[in-house]
Amino acid sequence: MTTRTAYATWSGTLLEGRGEITRVESGALSALPVSWPRRSEAHEGVTSPEELLAAAHASCFAMALSGALARNTTPAEQLQVEATVTFEKVEAGWRVTSSALRLHGTVPGLDAAKFAEIAEGAKSGCPISAALAGNVAITLEITAQ
Repeated sequence: MTTRTAYATWSGTLLEGRGEITRVESGALSALPVSWPRRSEAHEGVTSPEELLAAAHASCFAMALSGALARNTTPAEQLQVEATVTFEKVEAGWRVTSSALRLHGTVPGLDAAKFAEIAEGAKSGCPISAALAGNVAITLEITAQ
């Protein structure tokens, strides 16, 4: 078992206030500003929880797929993954409603059908996908193999 910790601060009201992801335990990220307008409108260079979720989903899926391809004895030469997380106002309030994964991979010796099959399995098996399952629509588009 492992745990990871991130730290954030917030000052002021939701609409006029602002916050910061002050640091993460690993030290890989620090001093990332966040604000409601930058979350629900144009980002203007300010990150959001949804952008960080997209980064987590893209990297988690890439790792899950890499592992699955290695177990299939067809390791990837390269995987490029894009995750687009949608944050929108719905009847119950603001929600993350979807995460759309786009995949471009170079996997020598593997046909497109088998690549798609393994990628679909990795999509379901990725721990971030599992955390989102039942709450967020997850799609996968394979642009090339």
